[in-house]
Amino acid sequence: MRRTVTLAAATAAAVTAAVLGAAPSASAGLTTYCVGTGGAVTVPNDLYVPPGESCALTGTIITGNVAVAAGANLVVDGGRVDGLVEVASDGYLDARNSTVRGDVVVASGGYGVYLQDSDSGSVTVRAKGSSTINTFLFADASTITGSVNAAAGDVRLDRGTTVTGSLSTNGSYYTDLHDSFVDGALSVLNSGAGSVVCGSAVAGRSTFSGNVGGVQVGPNGTLDSCASGGYFGADVSVTNTTGGVTIEDNIINGALTVQRNTPTAQVAANNRIRGGVVGDPAAPSAQRRAAAAAADRDAKAQDRADRRHTAAVDEAEAAGAARL
Repeated sequence: MRRTVTLAAATAAAVTAAVLGAAPSASAGLTTYCVGTGGAVTVPNDLYVPPGESCALTGTIITGNVAVAAGANLVVDGGRVDGLVEVASDGYLDARNSTVRGDVVVASGGYGVYLQDSDSGSVTVRAKGSSTINTFLFADASTITGSVNAAAGDVRLDRGTTVTGSLSTNGSYYTDLHDSFVDGALSVLNSGAGSVVCGSAVAGRSTFSGNVGGVQVGPNGTLDSCASGGYFGADVSVTNTTGGVTIEDNIINGALTVQRNTPTAQVAANNRIRGGVVGDPAAPSAQRRAAAAAADRDAKAQDRADRRHTAAVDEAEAAGAARL
C-alpha cells in the first residue's frame, strides 16, 4: 500500500515512527512510500521503497529524491526522477526509457543498477566491503551526464552508451566498454577479471593498471571476439597486468605505454599510434583464439538483471496498485 508521511510535524513523525518503524529522513515535507505498481502520475515529493518491497512505475514523474531500501526493488519504465536515487544493500534500480536527473549512488553490497535507453546523472558504486553481493552497473544505449566511479562489481557500458565525464573503476570485477563513448578519462585499476574495450572512443587519457585476467583493447584478443578497435584521444597506459594484454586495430592520439605486464603485452602492427610505443611490447602471437570469457560473463550478468527485473515486477503486481 502507499503511505504518505508528513515529516514536518513532530507529532505526525512520532506516530509514523511507531507504526512504520525507521523511515528515511528528509528536508521535504512529504515522503511517499511505494509498494506495488504506479502509472502516469506525478509524485510531488520524495519517494521511498521500503525494505524488501517492490515498486514498479510506468510513466511516473517523481519530483524529489528516491531511496531504495535494503533488499528493495524500483523498476521505472518511461518515467522521470528529478532528484537523486540512493540504492541500499541488496537494493536494485532498473530504469528503462527513463530519466534520472540527479545522481545515482549504490551503497556497499547493493544488488545493482540497470539503465536501458535511459539518462542519468553521475553514478557511484561503493566498495563491496564485507558484503557477499557482487554489485553490477549495466548501461545499455544510455547517457550518463557526469562521471562514473565504481569500487566494486561488474561494470559494462554497451550499445552507444555515453559518459560525459570520466569513467573510473578500482576493484571492480571487470570493466568493459562496447561501442560506447567516454568524454573524459578512463581508469581501470585492480579489476579481478580484466577489461575489454571494443569499438569505443575515449577522449581523455586511458589507464589500465594492476588488473588480473587480462586487458583487451580492440578485436581478436583472448577475452572477447569483438569486431573493431577504438579511438583514444590521449595517451594509453597498460601496466602491471597479469593474464595477457592485446592491443589491436586502434587509433591512439598519444603515446602507448606497456610495461611490467605478464606475459608481455602484444601490440599489433595495425594500430595507429601517434606518440609511439614506450615499454616492452611483443609482436602478436601467430596463434590466438578469442575466448568466450567476456561474452559469457556479460550474458551471466544480463541474466542477473533480467531475473531481478522479472521478480520485482511480479512482486509489485502481486502487491496491487500503489495509489500514488
